Amino acid sequence: MLARLSIRLSTSLAGVAVGILLSGGVLSDFSINATGVVEASLLFWVVHIGVQVLALRVLVRQPSIALAGLLALASTVVSLIIVNAVVSGLTIKGLQTYVAATLIIWFTTSVSDIVARRMIRARTPTR
Repeated sequence: MLARLSIRLSTSLAGVAVGILLSGGVLSDFSINATGVVEASLLFWVVHIGVQVLALRVLVRQPSIALAGLLALASTVVSLIIVNAVVSGLTIKGLQTYVAATLIIWFTTSVSDIVARRMIRARTPTR
């Protein structure tokens, strides 16, 4: 059980960091420095998990796959706004940059979730 949680959390953090780095490299109005990457990744990761847990536990009674994807996208936007306000090494200019960065980070965190599931499945003994 602890191994599964560790895999999920570590791949989630890696997905966030890759998304932030990719956004910084691809988007011209998204600038981040080295310490900003570390701070933004950790803060984004914590806020993103908190928002998702809150949304799934409190706001949604019976989540569907589509609703879970929409909530993940919404929590990515909320997390990105909070991180941009708090982390001094991160600057995002313009609505288009927010949208593009949200999609990039959402995609990388989705891929990291798929990787985590496969890693967990590979570790689970078959009966």
